Amino acid sequence: MNLLYGLLIALSMYSKIPVPVVQWTKPRLRYTMCWFPLVGIVCGVLLWLWLLLVKWLDIHFAAAGLLGTCIPILVTGGIHFDGFLDTLDARSSYGEKEKKLEILKDPHTGAFAIMGGCVYFLAYAGCLVQLFADGIQGGFAGGKNLAAFCFVFPLERSFSGLSIACFPCAKNSGLAYTFSDGAHRNCVRFSSLGWICICLIGTVRICGVIPACLIASVAGVSFLRYWHMSQKEFGGITGDLAGWFLQVFELAALAVLALYGRWMVSV
Repeated sequence: MNLLYGLLIALSMYSKIPVPVVQWTKPRLRYTMCWFPLVGIVCGVLLWLWLLLVKWLDIHFAAAGLLGTCIPILVTGGIHFDGFLDTLDARSSYGEKEKKLEILKDPHTGAFAIMGGCVYFLAYAGCLVQLFADGIQGGFAGGKNLAAFCFVFPLERSFSGLSIACFPCAKNSGLAYTFSDGAHRNCVRFSSLGWICICLIGTVRICGVIPACLIASVAGVSFLRYWHMSQKEFGGITGDLAGWFLQVFELAALAVLALYGRWMVSV
């Protein structure tokens, strides 16, 4: 029963999917991060369904890509992007660890977060427009790269769950500490590794070896960067830093797949 409660907590915390509200207790939090990638599956499925709808309605690929940019934010409520913006403000202060952690807790938005957020959405939308252009105009072959990107959503959350179970927390409070302290660490580790294998194998089977290798490479680099940055600058991870990792990984994978799609056309 606690496994089911963990699912409900994961969906209610990390998405806007309507589910019954349950009380957070330590036994119920033990398996919450095991279900985190399901939110990513919802994002990926909706993005793929949007491609099918776009083709059926003959919507221009530019409009399709711009509107598709909204799908992850609408599903998650922007919880990870909020952490990304807070992290931009904290890192841009170039202060000591304690100063940066204080900025992460500050509810106000700084100029660096606003500028960084605008740049992020422009880059994200531009790359996604390109993927939709390839998916619409390039037929099945062009759609493979967009399908590969759909696998990124559960994959990045699998790595995030792995970090919660493996990385030290920067402080003894906050969302990351709550889930890390209450997690059944071995269960979260093995389930996260299982999700990672499923995502990569699914990418290979549906999209091909090269897109899977590109995504795996981006995942490895982003994860190592996340670990190094969090330890060096903050002394551990927080919920905001986990959100930063998700958004950085997502944009990097999207950009690499868009560039790979263009390279495929050129050759």
